[in-house]
Amino acid sequence: MPEEPPSAPDDPSAPDDPSADSVRATYDRIADHFSQTREYPWPEIESFLDGRSGRVGLDVGCGNGRHTELLAERCERAVGVDLSRGMLATAGERARERGFECGLAQADAGSLPVRSDRVDLGVFVATLPHLPSRERRVASLDELARVLSDGGRALVSAWSTEHDRFDASEGFDTTVEWTLPGGEAVDRFYHVYDPEEFRADVAASGLALVEFEVSSGNCYGVARAE
Repeated sequence: MPEEPPSAPDDPSAPDDPSADSVRATYDRIADHFSQTREYPWPEIESFLDGRSGRVGLDVGCGNGRHTELLAERCERAVGVDLSRGMLATAGERARERGFECGLAQADAGSLPVRSDRVDLGVFVATLPHLPSRERRVASLDELARVLSDGGRALVSAWSTEHDRFDASEGFDTTVEWTLPGGEAVDRFYHVYDPEEFRADVAASGLALVEFEVSSGNCYGVARAE
């Protein structure tokens, strides 16, 4: 099931703007433990992929490869991209253990190592909220639009203020602790979207929404290249 969103912070001020390096270092640090708690794919991703297939599938922010595996079942070639080498190592281990083939590459979501117009199926879930500015988030959506083929579709998700744990009506920046075995807490940056803000960021990019819903506390958009 999708991660449960964090509660809105008591202090509404935004956390310090993290760099890509700090986001990468955070996930390198927690990669092994994070992977152990993320075994199963999200039902929303399974539903999106049901009945779809293509030549190239792309998982942006692939983590431990649980959704890359689904793309490998439906596409001639599946590629997983993540900023964290630690997370990519867990994805490679999963591929070896479960016997599926995929390409894995370390890259930022704003600079994808894929040629234009090549991706038939894209998955960009639980990653957009980690990008620390609106400029970078929209740039990542532009990159997704660039690589999508004519007729290609991608599922984009982000945590939403619509979850009943929130008392916020507008999007906000926050940090969420990840607790490692032994009790060490590691802060992770998140931007939590309100639904209209999510729609606006997609509209500001080279993507167009084909479908939109809020499910399990997340915004989900099926998108095509504009």
